[in-house]
Amino acid sequence: MIFNIQPHERKVFELIAQCASEINVPAYVVGGYVRDRLLGRPSKDMDIVCVGDGIRLAEQVAGKLYPRPKIVVYRRFGTAMIRHEDLEIEFVGARKESYSPDSRKPDVEEGSLEDDQNRRDFTINALAVSLNERDFGSILDSFGGLAHLEQKLIKTPLDPGQTFSDDPLRMMRAIRFANQLGFEIDKNTFKGIQQHKNRIFIVSKERITTELEKILKCPKPSIGFKLLFDSGLLHLIMPEIAALQGVEDRDGRGHKDNFYHTLEVLDNLCRRSDNIWLRWSALYHDVAKPATKKFHKDFGWSFHGHEWVGANMIPKIFKNLRLPLGPEMEYVQKMVKMHLRPISLTKEEVTDSAVRRLLFDAGPDVEDLMKLCASDITTKNPNKMSRYLEGYEYLKERMALVSETDRMRLWQPVLTGEIIMEFFGIPPSREVGIIKTAVREAILDGVIPNELESAKAQMIIEGEKIGLKVKSEE
Repeated sequence: MIFNIQPHERKVFELIAQCASEINVPAYVVGGYVRDRLLGRPSKDMDIVCVGDGIRLAEQVAGKLYPRPKIVVYRRFGTAMIRHEDLEIEFVGARKESYSPDSRKPDVEEGSLEDDQNRRDFTINALAVSLNERDFGSILDSFGGLAHLEQKLIKTPLDPGQTFSDDPLRMMRAIRFANQLGFEIDKNTFKGIQQHKNRIFIVSKERITTELEKILKCPKPSIGFKLLFDSGLLHLIMPEIAALQGVEDRDGRGHKDNFYHTLEVLDNLCRRSDNIWLRWSALYHDVAKPATKKFHKDFGWSFHGHEWVGANMIPKIFKNLRLPLGPEMEYVQKMVKMHLRPISLTKEEVTDSAVRRLLFDAGPDVEDLMKLCASDITTKNPNKMSRYLEGYEYLKERMALVSETDRMRLWQPVLTGEIIMEFFGIPPSREVGIIKTAVREAILDGVIPNELESAKAQMIIEGEKIGLKVKSEE
């Protein structure tokens, strides 16, 4: 079969072919670029394998491009990378690999194209396109990758046990590709993941989390997380999420399966937002339900306070997954802690004060919080669904009205500690905090408008309550 070379590719292919011929090394386009092009997916990363010195081939190609691109060389791995137009092209010499049981870092030596294809993770990634004069453009398919593309099948080229034992990250990649491409995992290959799942512990947390984020970026991440659960990997890398699965029944009363509910919320959220941190929030919004689950003989199951307990769990989870511990983590904590607030307001008479507090506490993230809240409505009861959605829309209208009249979206405390200290002639102290809090509460409760002069007047009242007097002018 001949690869359908597009006009924008031909010049690049022919240039690499010319350079490979000049230094007498066979060269091939391999891996994900070939796969994605055959699937009609865009790809900007091109991998070139040559049976020889990949770094030398990169230098030969770079020397014929204008302007000459910078060559990034990784001598330890025998690879070199150049950027040309919108392509990132990596060159490597064909190699064969061997692994020790306690490491996914292989011992590498020069090899043939066959050796290089044997080390590939999946058959659909082991396809190669020849850049050699005798068969330029021909697709080399040693493991049935073309048929597996047609069948939408993820399968290892060698025995799954060897493939996954050599590099356990491939187990995560199999699930990620299945999710991204809408493929199924071959039964024997999936069995291999189940059998070798414990090998995942030799993979760095950073690499695992990279794969998790790629799953989270899919339009329907539930596919990947269900596969992670069924394979047993989820129990090892995200035990808090795996623990959500299951329904306990007592006295004929059960509760919904929080694992599958979480995945439904996540999919709902992904239709509303591509914000990766909001997607992490959806994944963890009910993480503390197992820890807070209680049964009451009068009214059944409850999970009181799971939003607060869950928010407190986030730092440890982020640290374990090597996720950033700064503003991103604080954002996820806020979303987890507040995810019940909007829903609770739809179940009661909504006061301006409650709406102000929601807007103040959520701050600039209020729209994201509302997206998470809407995604959390998963009831299958059409009457309940209609009632929840009506309440949600009513709350949005009230938020818009209060926001417009009180300018709450842009609200920042107009009364600073400096103003209070200057006014009463006091140093930084507990009293300053008491006054600031009291004035803020008065604004949120609608006692005074959100204006500086009104805030100052209230400041005097609050100061007098705790025995402070206005500083006299000298």
